[in-house]
Amino acid sequence: MTRARYHIRFSKTGPLRWISHRDLLRLWERLFHRIDLKLAMSEGFHPKPRMNFPSALALGTASLDELLELELTEPLDPQELAGRLQADQQPGLGILQVTAVPEGSAKAKLKSTTYNLPIPESDRAALLAEIEALRSRDTIEIKRKDKTLVFRLAAEIEHLAVEDGVLVFRCTPDQGASLRPTDLIQELKITHVTDSGQFLTRTRVELEHEFESSRCVTGQMTS
Repeated sequence: MTRARYHIRFSKTGPLRWISHRDLLRLWERLFHRIDLKLAMSEGFHPKPRMNFPSALALGTASLDELLELELTEPLDPQELAGRLQADQQPGLGILQVTAVPEGSAKAKLKSTTYNLPIPESDRAALLAEIEALRSRDTIEIKRKDKTLVFRLAAEIEHLAVEDGVLVFRCTPDQGASLRPTDLIQELKITHVTDSGQFLTRTRVELEHEFESSRCVTGQMTS
């Protein structure tokens, strides 16, 4: 059977940031059926579309750059696939780019994710002090349920700074459990910022292997 893989970059904004990862999967499945795509399916008693998110987005976090890897049984020109997706106009879901994955390429593997969080001016001095204190440490301990997890900061956080009043950080996946953006916010003692109305936005999902733009088509975000 002929199969073709694609990387679909998209934004998830507005009220759509409040849907869970599972609901997002269902949203994509319904969208694919509406635009009549020939989806490759998994094997077994309960076949599911062959699609993969290298990094699931947490509930309540907006994103300007998510990535979905999709497999079809019918090759399509990336421009045609992008046009079908954009024409659906799902509120809050912006189709940014469709890339044809070269045959024989490995499954999408996450390299890093970048986030930002606006910080009120009154909290910036204290946050800078917390960042400096964190940089002096080798590890960070996070309690999840009945477990205490230890993360190596050098392996988990590639960049951490306040830029023009915005906290910007880039996470790199380590083996095993990974440090969550909410873990970092808690460690920096700024959970009150998110409690008072500000929210995290993921601005970039970077893969270990990206493909050239000559195989891509870029569109505009829908509102």
